[in-house]
Amino acid sequence: MTSTRPLLIAAFAIGVLALPGIAAAAGGSADEKPNCPPGTVLQNGRCVRASSGVLPDDELYRQGRSFARGGYYAEALPILEAVVRTDDSMVYTMRGFALRKLGRTKEGLAFYDKALALDPNNINTYEYLGEYHVETGNLELARAALSKIEAICGRDCEQYEDLAKAIETGVTE
Repeated sequence: MTSTRPLLIAAFAIGVLALPGIAAAAGGSADEKPNCPPGTVLQNGRCVRASSGVLPDDELYRQGRSFARGGYYAEALPILEAVVRTDDSMVYTMRGFALRKLGRTKEGLAFYDKALALDPNNINTYEYLGEYHVETGNLELARAALSKIEAICGRDCEQYEDLAKAIETGVTE
């Protein structure tokens, strides 16, 4: 009788190797390159052009955020731009983050301003704004952003800890 064990092991290995890319395309693992080309999102297992209505806004945001946080700013931006909702501070924050990381600083900062106009207590926006100030060497403004975060969530929240570390080391994520 022939053993099926080698076939099962091979199938498992192929599946495991394929999962990170699939997870990234679906907005899962943020440290993998997305399988979908720039300007597209994963919908029902297929890459489709990112546009408003192709997926619910929450899913567009989730995929765009995942790509941006994973360092795939160019891939994230068209997805985040497809979000129709204009009352979500986090969508503006992530658009600003992606733009800033792409070197389009002035545009990125304008989106941070929009985010804070909608939610003056958005600690994520303050963290990214503070990181920008660390990157440009303006530690006074970085510390001001850190103070805003502290006033909102204290010193035990991730945003405070991340920005404090960036100020201390001069290294941002």
